[in-house]
Amino acid sequence: MITVEQALEVYGAPVYVRKQIVHNRHVVEDLRARGALFVEELDEVPTGATVVFSAHGVSPAVHAEAEQRGLKTIDATCPLVTKVHHEARRFAGQGLQILLIGHAGHEEVEGTAGEAPDNIILVEHPEDAASVQVADPTRVAWLSQTTLSVDETYQTVGALREKFPQLIDPPSDDICYATQNRQSAVKQIAATADLVIVVGSSNSSNSVRLVEVALESGAKASYRVDNAGEIDEAWLQGVQSVGVTSGASVPDELVQGVLTFLQQRGYPAAVEERLTEENLVFALPPELRKAMKAHSASR
Repeated sequence: MITVEQALEVYGAPVYVRKQIVHNRHVVEDLRARGALFVEELDEVPTGATVVFSAHGVSPAVHAEAEQRGLKTIDATCPLVTKVHHEARRFAGQGLQILLIGHAGHEEVEGTAGEAPDNIILVEHPEDAASVQVADPTRVAWLSQTTLSVDETYQTVGALREKFPQLIDPPSDDICYATQNRQSAVKQIAATADLVIVVGSSNSSNSVRLVEVALESGAKASYRVDNAGEIDEAWLQGVQSVGVTSGASVPDELVQGVLTFLQQRGYPAAVEERLTEENLVFALPPELRKAMKAHSASR
């Protein structure tokens, strides 16, 4: 989001964004109002225009197309996704078959698969492991989409390892730290909650997973909403305790709106459950930092 805001400041509107910069409707609508134009593919971007690649990453073919068409690109790919791309190239360079755990059609999966299309097989669910066929069962590695449920990912890894005992792990956990933290927190609050409300958009994998994790962890009910306006009053009937959480890319004002909604209906002020401090800060893309410096110097 900050990348697009700064690009608009430096280059002026319009700034094109391939896909949604993050999977949150409020963020996308806000940026659109400021002059960002969201497109599905690069052929919708005029030659020579500025285009931002979303946090979910793109394949090498998309980078090549942008260069061929003379587009000015700003790569806002999340560093954790970039790490998975590096791992895909490294495994492929070693001649390994890569089993990519993720959801078909998700931008992140498409970008990662594009790094080594001849080496990657998509595995969506634990039960899919049984049908996976590879040339050499002793030379298989796994990677994952960064926004999956931690539990489901490792269920799938377990199923794959049963079939491929020599399955090679990535060098470190690839699930997004913000996704992991929220899933851990919702497990803690769900055990004592009559209702868990997840703030996040329907196309956000990590938000959808939080509803599932809440239900699996003991919540009597759990629903996802984009904002307080989507809460159904009927959900609150007979409910004594409510847990509230949010997807990784949700603006805090939307969460606060839900908390205010609940307080206005007689629920006490929220008690925050904080399992860990999220103090990791990612730098803006280098091409944007350079443009910002030049823009500042020209004022």
